Order: sequence, then C-alpha cells, then structure tokens
Amino acid sequence: MMTGTDQIRKGRLGGDRSTAVAEFLSSASADRRIAYCDLRVDMAHILMLAKQNLIDPTSAKTLLSHLHRYMNEGLPETVFDPTHEDIHAGIEAQLIADCGADVGGRMHLGRSRNDEVATCLRMQTRLDILEILDGIAALRRSLLNQAAQHTRSIMPGFTHFQHAQPTTLAHYLLAYEAVFARDAGRLFDAYTRLNVSPLGSAAFAGTGFALDREATAAYLGFTSAMTNSMDGVASRDFMLEVLAALSILMTNVSRLCEELVLWSSAFIRFVELDDAYCSTSSIMPQKKNPDTAEIMRSKSGVASGELIAGITLMKGLPMSYNRDMQDLTPHLWRSLDTAEASLPILAGMIQTASFNTGRMAEESDRGNATATELADMMVREFGMPFRTAHNIVGRAVKLGGLSIDIVEKAGMEIYGTSLKEMGLTQKHIDRALSPSEMVAAKQSAGAPNPDMMAAAAETAGTLLARDEERAETLRSALFRADDTIKTDYMRLTA
Repeated sequence: MMTGTDQIRKGRLGGDRSTAVAEFLSSASADRRIAYCDLRVDMAHILMLAKQNLIDPTSAKTLLSHLHRYMNEGLPETVFDPTHEDIHAGIEAQLIADCGADVGGRMHLGRSRNDEVATCLRMQTRLDILEILDGIAALRRSLLNQAAQHTRSIMPGFTHFQHAQPTTLAHYLLAYEAVFARDAGRLFDAYTRLNVSPLGSAAFAGTGFALDREATAAYLGFTSAMTNSMDGVASRDFMLEVLAALSILMTNVSRLCEELVLWSSAFIRFVELDDAYCSTSSIMPQKKNPDTAEIMRSKSGVASGELIAGITLMKGLPMSYNRDMQDLTPHLWRSLDTAEASLPILAGMIQTASFNTGRMAEESDRGNATATELADMMVREFGMPFRTAHNIVGRAVKLGGLSIDIVEKAGMEIYGTSLKEMGLTQKHIDRALSPSEMVAAKQSAGAPNPDMMAAAAETAGTLLARDEERAETLRSALFRADDTIKTDYMRLTA
C-alpha cells in the first residue's frame, strides 16, 4: 500500500513511499507530546518574521489565526498521518491546505525542522521537569511530616544489612529527604542548561535572513538564544542529562521501595502500608502484598535502561544533525512518564504509612548494636586510645557478652590493666549500652540526636519551601512568555 505525497519531498524526490516505509520513518507517535509546543514555536516564529518585515502582515495574520485555532480546537488527525515524517511537516501541510500554498508555504522561512524539533524538545522537557519537581517536593514533604513525629523513635541502623548502631526513624527519613533534595537539584541544574533556544539555527549553519533569535527565545520563555547554530541542532546532551538525573532519581526511589518491602514483611514488621497501596492473593486469603512498592522498584530499571539506550544511540553520531536522534525522544518520554507517575504515589505511600516504633525499639540493641558507644565511653571516661577500647569491646563480644566481668577479662587480655581498678562499673556499661542514651549522646552535626533531628527537619523544610518557590518562579516565567505571544498575536490580528 502506498501513502500520499509529502510536500517536502515534492521538489527533490520522486515516487511515493510504501506505508511500511512511511510508518518506519514517522515520529508521529512521539511527536504528539510536543504538539502544543510546536504550535507555540510556529506562532513565535511568525510573529518574529512579521516584526523583521520578512513576511507580509496579511500572510502573518492568516497563518497566526489558523495556528491559534489549532491550539484551541486541537490539531486535525491528518497532521499525524505517516505520510508526513513528523509533526512539523504535518502542521505545514495542514496550513497549506487551509491557507493555500502561497500563504501556508511562507511559515518555514529561515527555519529547518532541525532547529524546530530541538526547540520543541527543550520546551516540553521543561514542562515535564517542573511536573517531576512537584512530585519530588510532595515526596520530600511526606518524609518531613513523618520525620517530625519520630525524632525520638529509636530504631536499629544497618550496615551490610546487619544491626550496626541505634539511630532514630527521623534520622532515617531525613536521610532520604536529603537524597531527594539532591535529585531536585540535579533537575534544576538540567533545566538551567536546557533553557536556551536553538530556534533560528536552521539546518545547522544559520540563515541569510535577518532573524531575531533573541525575540523568539523570549517569546518561548528561554533565557537566551544558543550561541552556536551547529550546537543548537546537533546536541542532545540536555536529553541525556535529564535521562541521567531521572535514572539516579528512580534508583533512589527503588532503594526506598526496597526497604518498604522488607520492613513490611512478617520478618521485620517495621511498617504497615496503607491498604490502598497493597494487594492480596487470589488463593492465599491472609496475604497483604506491598505490590505498589514492588512495581515502583521495578520502574528504576526502565529509567536506567532508557539512559543506556540514549547514550548508546548518541555515542557514534557525527556533527551535526542525524536522523538517529529521532529515536532518542521516546526514551526520554518513557523515563519522564515513569518518574511523573511514581513520585506522587510514593509520597502518598509514605504519608499514610504506619511505623511500628515498638518493634523498632525491640531491635535497636540486637547484635550488640550499642557496642560502639561502650568503646566511646571508655575513651571519654578513662582516656583510653579508641583502637584499644575498640579491641577490648570486640574481644568481650567474642568472649560472650558485655557484662562487667567479661569486659574486665577482655581488658586484661588486650590492655593488660584492670578496667575495674580504673573505675569501670556495670552502671557505666548499662548506660553506654542503652540505645536511647547512645542516640542522645551524639553531638556531631548530622547525627540522630533528637534535638538535632528536630532542628534538621526544620532546616530541610525551609530548603524545600525555597525549592518550591524556585519551581514556581520557573513556571511563572513560562506563563508570562505565553501571555506575550497572546498579546502580540492579538495586536497583529486586530
């Protein structure tokens, strides 16, 4: 089966493509996501052409009126027909059909699909980043809310997934809040670097027409125009950077979900997830399975896979534009969709989780988890070198326990001196081995001391509010740019 004729092929290429070839080449499915951005790019370009006297006012008015109608009513489905290799050709074909070739054919003056698609991709990625930043903020807020309630909830901390030292649930939750704050920082950084306009770069070497690239950049909410036209059309590192940030983000999401899965098990019982985030078995009526956390854990593989695919796709491409880049777009969309879907759900799962602080307290001193504080106490109270104290406590554990008599024996073997004669008593040992006493004794910045954790939660809340304000500022800048396009459109078409 053969397709219809593409207006772009009309001059240089003859013959019609088969449907199979047309569908193979078409980016229509991925382009649907950038449809609104593409129409804004078209309007900005025409407004600039009119200001530069590169298009007559009547043609500009006609084109803008039709583009405005497409924005309000939606693009006709014919725009996405595989006959057109992409949405850009589809919109141009629709304009030619609606306005005639003499008017519709003027829109593409001084512009290539190369710079057009690069601009659209940056615009849509900005919008998606802002949505993901909202999701990260909601997740951070849920972690802070829970942490504020658990500054004194003692729990075991782990290394190598073995009991290590007592800590608090707030300490644990604020650790993840800090992780996700950095994820937000990476996306803010990526936003800054991608928020420059390639529009006007044309195919890659610019154009002989006197385009005002800064004007179109402003219309579209970019901070400036890119300084090198080849870089403008050939570079997709902004997409790879976002893919990398999303891969790290979803890896961090996966780690948290892994712990929710483990903690909700009958073996550990540290958390009870809300029923809304769980499933049951079709045969085992007693089951409550943390399916949402499990599925979300698996989604990190999607984000990592899209990153590797994107890097592999780009690594062998010479300057400047290559059609291979078309296939990078779906990888970015899938990773963005994965993060956008996951974050609000995870925020809700954390916010509604019920933590079993009794079970956590029971486990907090298991496996001699407070032994480090006993060694620290020997250093503080008796001026002993830390390594000596460390070895004494380690030997006592090996000998079978941390009672005064066993520690005394270990001290004689390691230190050659009676610890009892130095003043060590069972009371010293009992206090050092108390999980709550151990946590309260922490003084270094970032440690789980309850008062310090309360202050840390407050500081983290302030930083979160600052990030939320920053995201809203970025979003407002895009709204203002939209308003400028609308104002100038109304002025020109009045």
